[in-house]
Amino acid sequence: MDAKTFREFGKAAIDYVADYMETIRECDVLPSVEPGYLFDLLPKDMPENPEDWQSVLKDVDRVIKPGMTHWQSPNMHAYYPTASSFPSIVGDILCNGFSVIGFSWICSPACTELEVVVMDWLAKFLKLPQHFLHSTEGPGGGIIQGSASEAILVAVMAAREQAVKNMKQSHPEMSESDIRGKLIAYSSDQSNSCVEKAGVLAAVPMRLLSVGDDLIFNGSILEKAIEEDKAKGLIPIICIATMGTTGTCAFDDITSLAQVCNRNNVWLHVDAAYAGSALALDEFSELRNGLELVDSLNFNLHKFLMVNFDCTAMWLRDANKVVDSFNVDRIYLKHKYEGQTQIPDFRHWQIPLGRRFRALKVWITFRTVGAEGLRANLRKHIALAERFEKKLLADPRFEMVTKRCLGLVCFRPKGDNKRTTDLLSLITERKKIYMIQAKHRDQHFLRFVVCGMDPKEEDVDFAWQEIQTQMDVVLDKKLVSAVKADVNSISQQFSKELNISNSEKSK
Repeated sequence: MDAKTFREFGKAAIDYVADYMETIRECDVLPSVEPGYLFDLLPKDMPENPEDWQSVLKDVDRVIKPGMTHWQSPNMHAYYPTASSFPSIVGDILCNGFSVIGFSWICSPACTELEVVVMDWLAKFLKLPQHFLHSTEGPGGGIIQGSASEAILVAVMAAREQAVKNMKQSHPEMSESDIRGKLIAYSSDQSNSCVEKAGVLAAVPMRLLSVGDDLIFNGSILEKAIEEDKAKGLIPIICIATMGTTGTCAFDDITSLAQVCNRNNVWLHVDAAYAGSALALDEFSELRNGLELVDSLNFNLHKFLMVNFDCTAMWLRDANKVVDSFNVDRIYLKHKYEGQTQIPDFRHWQIPLGRRFRALKVWITFRTVGAEGLRANLRKHIALAERFEKKLLADPRFEMVTKRCLGLVCFRPKGDNKRTTDLLSLITERKKIYMIQAKHRDQHFLRFVVCGMDPKEEDVDFAWQEIQTQMDVVLDKKLVSAVKADVNSISQQFSKELNISNSEKSK
């Protein structure tokens, strides 16, 4: 493909994406395909000869689009949002066009330095403690990781290596294998599954501690667990707190957890994947409480801040602890400017060596949307969730499970768990909107999240109408089942009495 053909293909692809976004409401949010549908639609082997791009783009529409779940649809209300915007898409196109691998400064100075700039912009936008900025004196700073899963794993592995190093110094009689065999980490049973997975990958047992009915993980819960484990000879190394849990968007008590961690020399990491964006709003300023005490923090720009996946911000109070844990230098990675400036080599801050120029899409999005535009987008999602909440509270058939939080509303039909499951099943089968259920204290409930690239009030109204309509069906089916049960009961009783009567006559 030459440059001329690339221009034609690229322009056609941009038109296709723009048309897709403009008509996305016409698509069922869930596809109508069965597992394995694509295997019969595509050849078993790659083509021997090149095909024209027009045929390829037609097949995107013919075989790929029908098998997609439309995450940018405003009718997507499951999980948490995965953000996107036209500026971010353009940024990704440029990133892919430049195709740099920015593992060190010399490999592409703009890649590293732009990331330093936008991470400081972002820290100021969220009003994070000053020690997280590259521009302030000290060892702290921010990096763009691929996902919250990566950021949490980096924190767990860095905490592990620091603990091993410190224990070897303070207890030289212990072997390294003995030390590693005694390490233990903590989080809440409300934390994301990636927290538990990080423990598995880092070979550190992760204790998921039960929380109370308020769903809040606090210092007293953590302190009790640490005391129990120390009594067993274990070595606590890290606690993962959550700002906006996956199930209900609950907020752990960061301040009390930090106090316990500081007393016990335990690393505290905060996973703010969804709710971290709210730090930018003064009306949520209380969420910043305790952040000055944490060792590391992550949140996903691809949840709320109009930057498409993958893009997770991570800040470190002392980046040297991560660098010391991950630093593996080879002669082919060295360059003459190494160590001469305060510019980081981000390869030491992450798991892979290579890294994409993610800062480009962040920079373009921030410049074309602006801080006030980002705040307005956050407030729009919150206002739409409030709109849904008001409709819900006006219908006596439903009840709230927890308080509405940001763009999430947790609710359920009044009655047993089967009613919730039946309602979700009907809604999912119709594919007009998409929600998922969660569970707490043996109670099933539904999660309604405001998602999509450009959700509007009419999208919330459409979703509520769909929920109400299918709730009518659930109740009608229950009524029919109850009537049938009554009829069967009466019929059985009548047959029993008739048999008794016939028996008496025969006597």
